[in-house]
Amino acid sequence: MNLRVKEICKEKGLLMEELADRLGITRITLTRNINGNPTIDTLEKIATALNVPITELFEQPVTDIIVCPKCGTKFRME
Repeated sequence: MNLRVKEICKEKGLLMEELADRLGITRITLTRNINGNPTIDTLEKIATALNVPITELFEQPVTDIIVCPKCGTKFRME
């Protein structure tokens, strides 16, 4: 299962360590939860701490912007 927690943190200007602090856990525990098999309860806590719906942790947001995987340049699709 691929979660978007790191991506959402980046979008919000939040470090993973700061998210872990909000959850009252260590960064290592947070990373293990994200990379492992987190429970629904854990996912709900993460979503609440990030102020996003739980589905946002799984789904790629629909946007008209793509990012070049080589250089990172953002392009708007028209």
